[in-house]
Amino acid sequence: MLFVHIEERKFFSCTKCKAILLHPLHYLSPEEEKERYLLHQNDIHDIGYQNFVSPIVQSISKEYNANHTGLDFGSGSGPVITSLLTEKGYNIITYDPFFDPNNSTLENKYDYIVCCEVMEHFYNPSREFSLLFSLLNPGGKLYCKTSLYNKNIDFRSWWYKNDPTHVFFYTKDTLLWIKNRFKFKLLEIREDLIIFGN
Repeated sequence: MLFVHIEERKFFSCTKCKAILLHPLHYLSPEEEKERYLLHQNDIHDIGYQNFVSPIVQSISKEYNANHTGLDFGSGSGPVITSLLTEKGYNIITYDPFFDPNNSTLENKYDYIVCCEVMEHFYNPSREFSLLFSLLNPGGKLYCKTSLYNKNIDFRSWWYKNDPTHVFFYTKDTLLWIKNRFKFKLLEIREDLIIFGN
């Protein structure tokens, strides 16, 4: 169902999961998408960037240790979460379709998975969450970070939709739909930190 038409871009609302999605006609090409990501200032030594991801790092530090295995899914060109956890002695590896496309990492299972500022880039969230669920060990957790949409936000002026690589926007109803669809046992929402438990 058409949600809003802003300039040349059309956004639709999913009647099942209540997400907002960009029409595929407006997707960037893979080359354009990678160029956009290269503009991001993902310096692993940047204190502001470290503070931004600290809720995930702190949560993992409380629940896991060096004996557990982790995956930074969609780690980007500057995998700061992996860097910070590795400094603490954690066993975490990266995967990114543009910057670290090592598909062998998707053949293993993990105790925890990080998906920080990634899920809004999913062209096919159902496929991606099915994959992420399959990669978790029993009792494992998926840590996601994204900006959630709610009805109190004026979508037309919402800054988060302006990034051309952001194609899928989640509501709390969407997260609950994902939990039920993939049979996650846990869903915890802490502002923009989302935790799914297997």
